[in-house]
Amino acid sequence: MTLRVAIIGAGPCGLAQLRAFQSAKEGGADIPELVCFEKQKDWGGMWNYTWRTGLDEHGEPVHGSMYRYLWSNGPKECLEFADYSFDEHFGRPIASYPPREVLWDYIQGRVLKAGVRPYIRFETVVRRVEWIEERQRFAVSVHDYANDVSETAEFDYVVNACGHFSTPNVPELPGFQSFGGRILHAHDFRDALEFKGKDVLIVGASYSAEDIGSQCYKYGARSITSCYRSEPMAYRWPANWEEKPMLLKVEGKMAYFADGSHKSIDAIILCTGYQHHFPFLPDSLALKTANRLWPLNLYKGVFWEDNPRMIYLGMQDQWYSFNMFDAQAWYARDVILGRIGLPDKASMHAENQAWREREEQLQTAQEMFEYQGAYIQQLVDATDYPSFDIAGVNRTFLQWKDDKREDIMGYRNKSYRSLMTGSQSPQHHTPWLEALDDSMEAYLNPPQTAKRA
Repeated sequence: MTLRVAIIGAGPCGLAQLRAFQSAKEGGADIPELVCFEKQKDWGGMWNYTWRTGLDEHGEPVHGSMYRYLWSNGPKECLEFADYSFDEHFGRPIASYPPREVLWDYIQGRVLKAGVRPYIRFETVVRRVEWIEERQRFAVSVHDYANDVSETAEFDYVVNACGHFSTPNVPELPGFQSFGGRILHAHDFRDALEFKGKDVLIVGASYSAEDIGSQCYKYGARSITSCYRSEPMAYRWPANWEEKPMLLKVEGKMAYFADGSHKSIDAIILCTGYQHHFPFLPDSLALKTANRLWPLNLYKGVFWEDNPRMIYLGMQDQWYSFNMFDAQAWYARDVILGRIGLPDKASMHAENQAWREREEQLQTAQEMFEYQGAYIQQLVDATDYPSFDIAGVNRTFLQWKDDKREDIMGYRNKSYRSLMTGSQSPQHHTPWLEALDDSMEAYLNPPQTAKRA
């Protein structure tokens, strides 16, 4: 009987899994029957922008947390596919910090070339996954909105590739109930122009706080105040951006902070993270974890220890992204194809615990991305995924951190060398702060200069 594999989500992780199987098929392997369920109308996951917030047109929770004007906040050289370079896709080197539309086009380019779209059922949401012990298979129940039908089918493996940046973690503080302005989570942030001329409070001190605050600055917020729970971001912010310790309460439109200061604000943006939330999974199959480099109960960061036929991709806190998803997908593929065997549960758990103990000793950002790089190297070494210069990626990450410390509003003007092709990326034609049009056309083509009369 042909194996059947269900893949939940057609974002970068789900597409990586489809590409991994297509690569094996291209090499002459017999592959399982693949069905990828995607609740959006198109692929790309987070990179598939929607203006919608809250609920989509079908009444389902909006998956995407993507906003207009987003540019990559890390060098593209650190996320480049080892089997499909930016040079191949665009026909030439491009600058190191592409906006969202450019990255979406790049993601699409690889899977269009691979021809995997027929495996995907769009506008189809997964309602429930159950393990049927007596049949040793999963029952996957879905609703197909395109045809308005519900159905259940059986699969030998389930790959949960839906990501973990779609269910916001939303705290409540005294005064939120009667706050006189706008309160929203980063998940619902769509357009920085909404906050032009406003005094904005950013709650949080991680990447989304840094980037959404920078967006608001770029598009004309009157002032930005960001507050932190433990440590400030401590970059050299513009004159109208200040960092405060923890927000204690709001009264009317006045925000009060742990240092005794207060400030009038117009809007509060909660950059307070996301939950690993999988309502379609029973407790027996559901990963429950904080956002960390090594979630427990996943052997190789991928296989559910209690039932290794349940596979998770991309559930880690991420320094690496696209190429880590690839490494995981290729490894998962080879286990499913029988090329790699899994040890017994006790051995899986022991290895899992060893990785967690290593994670708990990490202190610096450099140690963290080198740790994740070592994890990826282990997966790559076990498969035929093209080897790439992980040490070089780590060096690029280190330079990126230095660039941000030097100029938080200008680091995106830097350029780096591809670790896949060796090509040096050009400097972008327009400084990031002045590049107000984030379209692919504007990014790839220098602005027209007026001809002399």
